Amino acid sequence: MSATTDDLRARLQRMWAGVAPSWEEHADYVDARGAAITERMLELAAPQPGERVLELACGAGGLGLAAAARVAPGGEVVLSDVATEMTAIASARAAAAGIDNVTALQLDLERIDQPDGSYDLVLCREGLMFAPDPARAAREIARVLQHRGRAAIAVWGPRERNPWLGVVLDSLSAQLGKPVPPPGVPGPFSLDDADELARLLDDAGLADVAVEEVSAPMRVGSFEEWWARTSALAGPLAAILSSLPEEAALALRARAREATRPYETQDGLLFPGVTLLATARRP
Repeated sequence: MSATTDDLRARLQRMWAGVAPSWEEHADYVDARGAAITERMLELAAPQPGERVLELACGAGGLGLAAAARVAPGGEVVLSDVATEMTAIASARAAAAGIDNVTALQLDLERIDQPDGSYDLVLCREGLMFAPDPARAAREIARVLQHRGRAAIAVWGPRERNPWLGVVLDSLSAQLGKPVPPPGVPGPFSLDDADELARLLDDAGLADVAVEEVSAPMRVGSFEEWWARTSALAGPLAAILSSLPEEAALALRARAREATRPYETQDGLLFPGVTLLATARRP
């Protein structure tokens, strides 16, 4: 494995650690924003009492915490993330909610330090697309699933169909005069093709692979609310945005405001959004 790839992984880990305080602050919002996706993932994956579930790239842990009730009694959910700062948030939220059938581990989804066949179900919501080597991550997911174990994986659909984030990337690219994210760095839309996502899981040795689109619109009360939350939570962008000189930051904000005009309503902003939801099982 190249030093360059390892350096990229280390940078990504630091990046997610750096935005963890914002994820803690906005954890309830993140859960509400992803509620429909979470419900559909759990509907398709159908966790059962007594099963062992692994959530990868858990962030604040909302998906895994929702799964915990479904595997009780006798089941367990492992909340994992590459950043220990994230797993600490997820663990604290579980304790605060009185959920006692979860544990938290630092795990890299490309190097899942768990035994073969140790889980009935693997969940990953909006994390796989940030893996430097998603094919390796898919193979790791297949490896840790037991025979006939299931996986449910959500990634964002095409950039042009998710302007709630695409607008920020486009505005920042125009402001800086270079693409964001830069070539070679995994971005939020790196797995936005349903056929390619299905092939990724199929090539990993998983069976019964299916990918469906789930509508994921975003409604916010104002441009200011959308800008503040997106700037705080978007790991690949937060460091760039915070490092801009004041004049450039103001120009970027004005550019983004103009780009959101088509999505204005009487109640704020309403962005369309699309998530790709893949399901599969280990044969």
